[in-house]
Amino acid sequence: MDPQGASSTPASNGAGGLRSTEQTITLVGARIRALRLRQGLTLREIAQRTGVSVSMLSMLERGVASASVGTLVSVASALGVHMYDLFDHPEPERESPVTRRAEQSVVHTSEGATRRIAHHDPRSGIEMAVNEYAPGSASGPRATHHRGREFGLVVSGTLRVELGDEEHDLGAGDVIAYPSTRPHRISNAGDAPAVAVWINIDPD
Repeated sequence: MDPQGASSTPASNGAGGLRSTEQTITLVGARIRALRLRQGLTLREIAQRTGVSVSMLSMLERGVASASVGTLVSVASALGVHMYDLFDHPEPERESPVTRRAEQSVVHTSEGATRRIAHHDPRSGIEMAVNEYAPGSASGPRATHHRGREFGLVVSGTLRVELGDEEHDLGAGDVIAYPSTRPHRISNAGDAPAVAVWINIDPD
């Protein structure tokens, strides 16, 4: 459980089969540590960039605690990578224009939301995700911010997007776009499940 709030349960859904939650958390932590050390950064420096405590970052790296999706996005951004890069993905035999469902990574949050990374293109910095929100669920316990821009399309149901000190209620077919540097949080305050397609662009 994330001491700073709700935790996420990342599950790599690659062609080689599902990993256990514990294995995935350990793998993500090891990758965060490797990226941090490769860049010569301390835990304190990452904490200053993300607002995540040093103790939480240490537990995350050691694989003894999971983190909210927002925390993973913030940590990845501080390390100059995408959240997608923290997970294991099967190497395709050849580059294909198609990403099969079985090749897409899935992150489950304890707030009830599911984020499926449908496609990630590291060359352009574009990531497309299909997000499912159960009634009362949210993207994280609090608003987060990171690099890039985001574009969201609600496919079904209703969602509330907290954007700084603003709140925007979206229905099916509505689109929202904003810089990811603005603190944001997405929640489903309705009585029915909601599905949205979210595109994140970070070309750096």
